[in-house]
Amino acid sequence: MRKLRVAPRVLRALQPIDAAGLGCAWGYGVLAWSARQSGEPPLILFLAVAVWAALLTFGLYAYHRRHPEEAFPLGRLIGWAILFRIFGLIGGPIYEDDFYRYLWDAFRFAQDGTPYGAPPEAFFADPGVPAHFQRILDQVNYPELPTIYGPVTQIFFLLGYWLSPGSIVAVQVPLVLVDLLAIVLLLRLAPARGVLLYAWCPLVIKEIAFTAHPDGVAVSLLLGAVVLGQRERLRGAAVCLALAVGAKVLALLLVPFVLARARPVHWGMFAGTLALLYLPFLLQGGTDLGTLVVFAREWEFNAAVFSFLKPWLSNSLARATCGLLLAGGLAWYYVVYRRSGTTAVPRGDWIYGGLLALWPVVNAWYLLWLLPFAAIRPSAWAWTASVTVLLSYVTGLNLDDLQMEPFGHPVWVRPVEYGLVVLALLYDVRRCVRRGTEVCPHDRTEGGVPCTRE
Repeated sequence: MRKLRVAPRVLRALQPIDAAGLGCAWGYGVLAWSARQSGEPPLILFLAVAVWAALLTFGLYAYHRRHPEEAFPLGRLIGWAILFRIFGLIGGPIYEDDFYRYLWDAFRFAQDGTPYGAPPEAFFADPGVPAHFQRILDQVNYPELPTIYGPVTQIFFLLGYWLSPGSIVAVQVPLVLVDLLAIVLLLRLAPARGVLLYAWCPLVIKEIAFTAHPDGVAVSLLLGAVVLGQRERLRGAAVCLALAVGAKVLALLLVPFVLARARPVHWGMFAGTLALLYLPFLLQGGTDLGTLVVFAREWEFNAAVFSFLKPWLSNSLARATCGLLLAGGLAWYYVVYRRSGTTAVPRGDWIYGGLLALWPVVNAWYLLWLLPFAAIRPSAWAWTASVTVLLSYVTGLNLDDLQMEPFGHPVWVRPVEYGLVVLALLYDVRRCVRRGTEVCPHDRTEGGVPCTRE
């Protein structure tokens, strides 16, 4: 009997990126299928898929780092990234109910011209709310608080409403497209193998494609501002920064660095654009700022440093201490950045990493802010955090454990989550010390693209 043989041409066509892509696609496909069943996917399945996909991605990154002579298959990188996000659209939101707020905000925006002012609970008995949106309203979390989402993010929610009122898929699709834009922008700032880490990151796939968290909008605008800043197009950078802040206030942390050498006219454009975004809503009597103050003053979840301070200090003093530490760190880095005279991309991984280390609330999707910058300058600690932060979903609510607080963690979660990040950070420090410098001597830009020598 004649033996069946796989054609050598097929074997040659199956590159390492395709093998890794197939493995990741299998995992995301299983997760999407499980998400379509009744109830949430088992936590162990979700975490196993995330670790599996992360290991394949890290392995592929390591392979191309060791074989820089091989041309990186950019088309395959993007093609697989699109497929992974399609699985997210199929699966839909898991372990989250924030999307009900997006749908409700969009309804309010479309009907009243503003999503701000009145909290959702003010409409519980309103006969003017259609039955479909009344069911959505019943699922909105913290209904006593007006929305916390900024004007630019609200425009994306409204776009979803125009596409299909009350449909989360109509919100997911624009957010996925913006996330793909972030990948394109990153390719202007980092080598392809670094962009791979972001494009295939399980955290990014879960939080944007599956769960539709809108932080990617602000992050993409922030990356657009960085790209424009690198090209000395500071007017456009200032406008993009204002739009990013209008999407989410966390973008403010990077503004002084992108506009470090800007003239007053550029700062004026930033302030003017931001004012124009908020003015229509201020005139109607409300913005997101009130709820942001409540968030900063009261909320706590999955904290790192703050959780160590709280037993010894009052809530307000612990928050103030963390705020002062963050402000001091940012001021120090700003002085160093200005004095260096460098045109390199600011260390957004340091900036947002410091924020998350000190902030009282560390939701998994907050790492979307630092991961693009960790693609530009990969580090063990940042990409370890992209996996371990998913342990934050191990809560009483997701475990169906009535003996625990709904958003409480088992005692082992935070030590494992942050302990592994600290170990990875120590590894990074040791590697830098062995090189004899705190920052890699090749950590500079060459022709607008970071040097890839390691």
